[in-house]
Amino acid sequence: MAAAFVLAAFLAAQAARADYIVLRSGQRLNVTSYQLLGDTYKLQLAGGVAEIPASEVVGIEPEEIFTAPQPTAQEYPAYGELIRAAAAHYGVDADLVASVIAVESNFNPKAVSRRNARGLMQLLPETARQLGVRNIFDEKENIDAGTRYLSALLARYQNNLPLALAAFNAGSLRVQQYGRVPPYRETVSYVRRIQDEYAKRKSAHVPINTPRDGG
Repeated sequence: MAAAFVLAAFLAAQAARADYIVLRSGQRLNVTSYQLLGDTYKLQLAGGVAEIPASEVVGIEPEEIFTAPQPTAQEYPAYGELIRAAAAHYGVDADLVASVIAVESNFNPKAVSRRNARGLMQLLPETARQLGVRNIFDEKENIDAGTRYLSALLARYQNNLPLALAAFNAGSLRVQQYGRVPPYRETVSYVRRIQDEYAKRKSAHVPINTPRDGG
């Protein structure tokens, strides 16, 4: 019994690490480590230490990290035709689809995030099922379903690209909750990175199937 208590305390104090502490208000705090001390979470933040009542914490989420190894440039298949076909079918700019893929998976068809999002466009299994995807790692199915989903979000938000991208990342409920891009560090960064990638591709005529520099 004592050993179990010591082990639990050790795990809570040392091994219990995450990147985002989700609060009841909807805010997410980026942390490097945390400890549960009685009824209080002690959080290690970039700017210092903070203490939050445990009752205010509704979830702990890891930052997106791909578990699949990144292939070399020579291993990237040419996805240009698949992207252009899906983009044309669903009325989305092919460069935008390519930009989403570049930021989501860097054109790695085997990418799996720690939230279990999968494939080129990082579809969650439940989202893929709703879109009728049979093989989430199949490049054609993944690109087609992800583009269809992106097209639906663009229509829902009347072609407001930041809102559509925010919903693609954080979900429509969060966008509805805030009425704007949710104030989550990950989502704000995600929207900015895709917009920057999209602008770069439009201005520099980057080939559609080109991965992002630096992985």
